[in-house]
Amino acid sequence: MPTLPWTTPHSPEGHETALIMASRFEVRSFKDVPRFFLNSLAAWRQVRKAPGAFGASLVARPFKRTFQTLSAWESREHLMAFVNTEPHRAIMKAMRPTMSDSAFVFWNVSATDLPITWAEAERRLDEQQA
Repeated sequence: MPTLPWTTPHSPEGHETALIMASRFEVRSFKDVPRFFLNSLAAWRQVRKAPGAFGASLVARPFKRTFQTLSAWESREHLMAFVNTEPHRAIMKAMRPTMSDSAFVFWNVSATDLPITWAEAERRLDEQQA
């Protein structure tokens, strides 16, 4: 299971809370896996420079055709600015037809609780889909 470890683009020091977003994506076909993974790397490079990004990680499970992201943000506005900025915006549009399932969950934590564990993110994703 390839994992891009938690990276901290901007320190949450001086902030009380962080918005967490966890996502799970499943592509329709194994032929879509390489393209999704390459696009994930482009988004990963983008998040490392994104204003308001406190941290991010990615888990790729290519044999299950699934990808998961976990990120922490200064605010929902910072997250939405990232989502609506290139290349992420174009990636979402291009990959939409290849998706068989997507799930998102958001919650707030104390900034001192960062980084969030994958176990916590997966638990919340599983609860949201139950």
